[in-house]
Amino acid sequence: MNIRAVSSGVCALLVALALAHPRAGAATADPLAAEIARWSVFLKNNTSTDELWVQVKEASAPILERADKALHDGRRWLALQRLAAVRVNLAASESLERRSPRERKDDAGFEAEWARLGKALKADLRGPSAGALDGLRPAAVRAVAEAALPQVRAFYESSLEYGRNTMPDFGFFYLASAQAQKEFAAFCRSLAAPTAGAAPRLRALQGEIDALQRDLLAVYRPPVSIDRHREFIVANSTLNEARELDAAGLRHGALLRYLEAALRFAPLRQAQPALDTGTIAARLRELDARLSEGGTDHSLGRIFLESAQANLSDPAPAGDPAIAAAIVADVLPRYFAALEPAIPEAPKAAPRATVTLVRWPYT
Repeated sequence: MNIRAVSSGVCALLVALALAHPRAGAATADPLAAEIARWSVFLKNNTSTDELWVQVKEASAPILERADKALHDGRRWLALQRLAAVRVNLAASESLERRSPRERKDDAGFEAEWARLGKALKADLRGPSAGALDGLRPAAVRAVAEAALPQVRAFYESSLEYGRNTMPDFGFFYLASAQAQKEFAAFCRSLAAPTAGAAPRLRALQGEIDALQRDLLAVYRPPVSIDRHREFIVANSTLNEARELDAAGLRHGALLRYLEAALRFAPLRQAQPALDTGTIAARLRELDARLSEGGTDHSLGRIFLESAQANLSDPAPAGDPAIAAAIVADVLPRYFAALEPAIPEAPKAAPRATVTLVRWPYT
């Protein structure tokens, strides 16, 4: 398969769609719709059998399809969250395919590219400031953009050792991921729009993050810690992202990741009371009304409201009422609590150590 030919074909098809498809005008007017359409075409028409691309395609296609559905169902913030989950791998794959097979095996070429990109990303590699996205609204857009910013440095720094210890291919992929996250934050700026409510007043979440991590560690016991190890790892890594964002003062991104970690952890808790779909639907209507009250931009909370609505209304396997139940019972209450003043923590007990001396009887 000629990769360059595939890329050219995709570009030609995009032009044709822009001229002929009846939705093209709407997609052009809405950057989010245009971005989802762009990557949907890339996914559909890229028939490369490259092993890395096959893995990316299999994982990304269903999520991007659900992002498109969410957008057309009027769930804009859910669509953005789903796009953010797959765009980095799609953009990195597109970048990798522009390299020849010879380039992708060239150790020296990879290290030269790592050095070149390090200069291009110099400002980003210092780490984002707390005010990097000040003024960006709605809050949902700022949240997903803030969550992407620290990943520029994380992908860049990890790419070197990963490339050295595996193959230049993978190093190039993670280098492109760093560039993709920078581009994604810039793309989010194109979604800026005035909001009826004021920006939410967000505070540090260290107490909530610590408490959720204690809960997670308390549940991390066999057999569930063995049977569902990967889910624990993903929930904990998401919570660690929230901690890093919170420490950096990126409050919107920290709240988004904290709530995502709570949602990932919810099914791992034992003996959760089941809610019937009628009860979930009634609570969603109440939460929808609450998110519409007052003069605050609650779009960040609406990401999860829209997710619950979609999971309740979409048929399986795309929809899962258990996720909707977790959002109404746990995640959105955490969102509203995060907007309130922090609850003072009880003093921690002084650490104690017990030393037991055992005398060996033959000495």
